[in-house]
Amino acid sequence: MTMQPGSRLGPYEIVVPIGAGGMGEVYRARDARLGREVAVKVLPEAFSADSNRLRRFEQEARSASALNHPNIVTIHDVGQEGAVSYIAMELVEGQSLREVLAAGPLPQKKAIAIAAQVSSGLAKAHASGIVHRDLKPENVMVTTDGLAKILDFGLAKLALNPSAKLLSQAETEAGQTEPGILLGTVGYMSPEQAAGRSLDFRSDQFSFGAILYEMLSGRRAFQRATAVETLTAILKEEPLPLAAPAAPEPLRRIVERCLAKDPEDRYASTRDLARDLADVRDLPSETRGAPPPVSDRRGFRVGPVAVAALAIALITGWLLLRARSSSVAWGGGERSIAILPLQ
Repeated sequence: MTMQPGSRLGPYEIVVPIGAGGMGEVYRARDARLGREVAVKVLPEAFSADSNRLRRFEQEARSASALNHPNIVTIHDVGQEGAVSYIAMELVEGQSLREVLAAGPLPQKKAIAIAAQVSSGLAKAHASGIVHRDLKPENVMVTTDGLAKILDFGLAKLALNPSAKLLSQAETEAGQTEPGILLGTVGYMSPEQAAGRSLDFRSDQFSFGAILYEMLSGRRAFQRATAVETLTAILKEEPLPLAAPAAPEPLRRIVERCLAKDPEDRYASTRDLARDLADVRDLPSETRGAPPPVSDRRGFRVGPVAVAALAIALITGWLLLRARSSSVAWGGGERSIAILPLQ
């Protein structure tokens, strides 16, 4: 349903359309009560007509609205005006990640910065028991100052119904999610989604890995000529290897772990994924080719910088000890150590 500028949905006055997709049309709107601008998403009529699906969505949307994380778009309100169901959310000025990727692969620093933020938002949601189910570049916004925000938590659950179908090739190329799609968007589904199995937070990790792969390489990880071939690739094939220097070893290992076919081989906690990406982000660019941080059996994380510092401290201590046992010089009434060259 297309809304005209000046029309109203509850307390929100429509200003101008700003986007559209399989999950609804989005408008810039004015909240007269609080004097602020918001984004209003009008849900497709098929969603509004199914009271059970709409009720499930409202429950999930209200849970997502309580997340309160800088990398997740805040949901302000869920409402209905006549036969029209809508969501009012934070208005984000910027571009979708899909628009950002239109120019090709991202510079390594920018890709890592966006990925670290998205993984942080996912970690928060997963810790609260909320799974996105439809993570893709269209559902990530990047603001004009580089802040990444995840959109549409809960909408994928609304899209499910007993007569689930696969997307057509045209819909696949558009990257849309249609009512009845098989648990997500072809090209970003996890293998368990593609196979119609039950899923958990690790499914989002796979979708995230596909997005990170695309940011680094400029190509989609599993795109094939048809939707069925794409699903087969997700289930049985590996993407083309990422190449250095665009994707240094630590990043390649993170992507490979996220894209593991078996959920058990992905991260046991998305917080660990976020930490690994933060570690890579914080490394100087010239050292990113080193192995990623590892964990010992007690769960302590040891990064390459820490290993180097420990080695320097041990060597320095050994030199001091050897010098002390070799020669001691006294002067001026104060004891001083003279370190002699090794023989």
